[in-house]
Amino acid sequence: MDRVFIEDLTVQTVIGIYDWEREIRQAVSLDLEMEFDIGKAAETDSIEDTLDYKAVSKRLIRFIEDSEFQLVEALAERCAAIVLAEFPVNWLRLKLGKPGAVRGSSAVGVIIERGTPAT
Repeated sequence: MDRVFIEDLTVQTVIGIYDWEREIRQAVSLDLEMEFDIGKAAETDSIEDTLDYKAVSKRLIRFIEDSEFQLVEALAERCAAIVLAEFPVNWLRLKLGKPGAVRGSSAVGVIIERGTPAT
């Protein structure tokens, strides 16, 4: 099955468990792979026949900017649920990172897979 991807979508949000983190906005970075058959879009060359990655990005940006989660795990789950519910996607892999959260590391976070891949 084909996959449409969004890589390194960086959004500012309130995220973290510490008091000081609740008072500032921090960056989170999102990588997303979504299973989608691109065959028809490749044939027609029409945006109506594909998974509009700009629409997915804009929806997630709006959600993440407005959110105030403590854990990246919770934010990742909600982002995955939005994509699966609102777009023609049956399976996705989502990597959500929090850059600079651990000294000496470029980012920490989670990778989740949700939905049922085509066989």
